[in-house]
Amino acid sequence: MHSFEIRIYGDEVLRKKGERVETFGSELSPLLDEMVETMIHEDGVGLAAPQVGISKLISVINPEPGKNSTLIKLINPRIISHSDETESFEEGCLSIPGIRANVVRPSVIRIEFQDEEGRKHRLKADGLLARIIQHEIDHLNGVLFVDRLSLAKRALLRPKLRELAKRAGRES
Repeated sequence: MHSFEIRIYGDEVLRKKGERVETFGSELSPLLDEMVETMIHEDGVGLAAPQVGISKLISVINPEPGKNSTLIKLINPRIISHSDETESFEEGCLSIPGIRANVVRPSVIRIEFQDEEGRKHRLKADGLLARIIQHEIDHLNGVLFVDRLSLAKRALLRPKLRELAKRAGRES
């Protein structure tokens, strides 16, 4: 059973850059398992540690919920290159419930990351997987998808964002 509560827009942990993970192995596994459980429980395709109140560079991603074979655990991920080609696609976020908007992102990325044992990996991603990874890496850097919208679109969303911030116990 998951025990993490999703942090909502307005919570200051969502605006902090996560700290690098230096300890791997058995200490990290329970945290990753609990994040996966929380992501599944919340019907998400990705979850970053700051979204559950942990300011670390950790994210779990599953572009095909229900298929264990597509689950990826990213520790200390970083984008090392991206295509010039971009695409716009509607995004939402567990930390910004009730708000969805089109976000423009590179269509192909290459990342470096570590697994839960600390081994380094590289991955090329496109399509939905590339979008999810970019969204989650943004979270690890204190960036939310609404920050990537035009000023006009953000202005239209401001009342809803203020309401979320109030529910989180903070004004934005």
